[in-house]
Amino acid sequence: MPQVTLLWSTWLQLLRPFARAFTRPGHRRFVEWITALALNVEEHTVTQSVVAIERTADWRALERFAEYGSWDAPAVTRGLTRLIESAPGRIWHGFHVHAVDDTKVHRSGAHVWGTCTFHEYTARCPNRAATVRAHNWVVLGALLDNPDQPAWFLPISGRLYFRKSQLPELPGHTGRTETFRTKCELAVGLIREQARITGGNHLAVFDGGFALRSVVRPLVEPEGASPRIEFLTRLRHDARLYALPPTVRRLGQRGPMPKWGKKLAPPRQGGRWTRSWQKGEAFLYGRRREVLWKEVVCLWRVSGHQVPVKAVVAKVEGYKKRFTMVSSAVALTGLQMVELFCARFRQEDGFRDLKQRLGWEECRAWTRNPIERTSQAQWVTMSLLRLAQFGLESEGEVDWWFRPPWDPKKDRPSVLDVERLFRRHRPEIQQHLSDWLGSEGEAA
Repeated sequence: MPQVTLLWSTWLQLLRPFARAFTRPGHRRFVEWITALALNVEEHTVTQSVVAIERTADWRALERFAEYGSWDAPAVTRGLTRLIESAPGRIWHGFHVHAVDDTKVHRSGAHVWGTCTFHEYTARCPNRAATVRAHNWVVLGALLDNPDQPAWFLPISGRLYFRKSQLPELPGHTGRTETFRTKCELAVGLIREQARITGGNHLAVFDGGFALRSVVRPLVEPEGASPRIEFLTRLRHDARLYALPPTVRRLGQRGPMPKWGKKLAPPRQGGRWTRSWQKGEAFLYGRRREVLWKEVVCLWRVSGHQVPVKAVVAKVEGYKKRFTMVSSAVALTGLQMVELFCARFRQEDGFRDLKQRLGWEECRAWTRNPIERTSQAQWVTMSLLRLAQFGLESEGEVDWWFRPPWDPKKDRPSVLDVERLFRRHRPEIQQHLSDWLGSEGEAA
């Protein structure tokens, strides 16, 4: 089968499950938009996207679809989640592993719906503004195991966070504003949504900014029918840790059994834990590194006395400071916890690709629907590009991506490599897309 035929059939097969999220004409516009985002080399606006696929007569129809079309966002998330379920490496150490973090997408102008002002950490540069206006997204994505190579990150869903003092108006409801929800509440909601869709064992990996009671306890002590979700996060160096409480009453002991055991040395003094150092090797931050670690099953003040956790302090080759982390998944070894937590950094690479390769910061919309739908379309596009890559590799295609002679160590394709493949076959894909869509203009 010719490469372009295989690529298009794989791409169309990936886009078919989203049909239930739209009307029939809406699904056609969705396929057109996602394909245009993959082919576009300029600003990733609707205008430049229709130019990229040479269907400029569809501009008004696509604009109206982004603003007014029937779009079931939760159904899009469900469709993307189920597609990713079949990806290689989706189950990692027995868990569906999710990375959660927030990121700012800069937007200029107070008239843009949902923007808030934030202090810019790069403002120390003389040519940077101290305060910027941006959308603050809390984003969840899947971390896929890629043995002896960096993990894959595939974005799935996200929610906009608004400051309590800068809540935007509800569209069509003058004087009424959006309901305030903290970043922690948004993160918990995104993780629970994934657990409801797929079932099984889930592990949420997040940085210390989310290592709070308002995130940890709703995950491991859910209310109602919500499933329990394990967590893995960074542990403060002064975190309060306690030994497991005694289970046998001492002779002559009176009163209730204690809920907390003896206080342990804090993580910054983890070397004092009465455990021996263990030695291992794992792929961390670009190469295999030697790891020395201690682990202890204990209680953590943040998670409460009812949830045993495993705390780890680790010395990683190439890093002066020790790594400290904690997880409610006590069956994981300390080495596995270090491996999974270091893989979380791939989400930062994903944010970079979304902004630089797929134009997350190039959106020109200023009302709610186009803003939210454009972001979701870009998450879908990036994840489908990766899934298309996996599909090509499963069919034996290995020489489709560029191996630069000046970088002999490059051993895996990037998102840009997948985009280059699409652009290399642009005329054929445009023809396949036009044949599938039919005539241009308002009619789908």
